[in-house]
Amino acid sequence: MLALAMKSEYNYDIDIQKVIYMIAIHELGETIIGDLTHFEIAKIEKEKIETEAVHQILNCLLDKDYIESLYVEFNKKETKEALFAYQCDHLECDLQSKLYDEECCVDLNNQQDNKTFYDTKVQELLNKGLSWSQMWLTYGQNRYHYDNNFMAVSNYAINNNISNKN
Repeated sequence: MLALAMKSEYNYDIDIQKVIYMIAIHELGETIIGDLTHFEIAKIEKEKIETEAVHQILNCLLDKDYIESLYVEFNKKETKEALFAYQCDHLECDLQSKLYDEECCVDLNNQQDNKTFYDTKVQELLNKGLSWSQMWLTYGQNRYHYDNNFMAVSNYAINNNISNKN
C-alpha cells in the first residue's frame, strides 16, 4: 500500500506492478528465515540464506525464473523500480515502528535480549531524548538513503502522530 500511495502522491515514473511484485517476492525469504536485521546477521550471510529460501519457495512455479529475476533485481538496487521498492520496504518498517510506539506496544525498559537496543548509534539517538520511533525513523534516514519524497514522509512521521487512535 505504501508503494501505491507514494506512486500516486509523487507521480514516480515507474512500473508499479513490477515494484509490487518485487516487494512481495522480497518478503518470501523472510517467511522461512525470519526478518533478520543487520544487528543479528551479516548482510552477505542474510542474502545467501534468503536467496536459498526464495529459490526453494519458487522452485515449483512455472514462472520461477522471471519471479526470481525480480528478486535479484530488487537486491541489486540498480533500476528505478528496485530503488523505489527498496525505499518502500524500509520506510514501511520505520512507519510501523511509529505506529507501535503511538499505540504503546514497545517497552524500552524490557529490552534485555534486543541487540538493536544496545547498538551504540541507537543508544546515542535515544540519549538525545528521542522516542523509540523517532530514534528508529532517524536511524532509517541515516542508513537507507531515501530520496526527497521518502524523506519528507519520514520527517512527517517523526514530527506528527500517524495513528488513527491519536
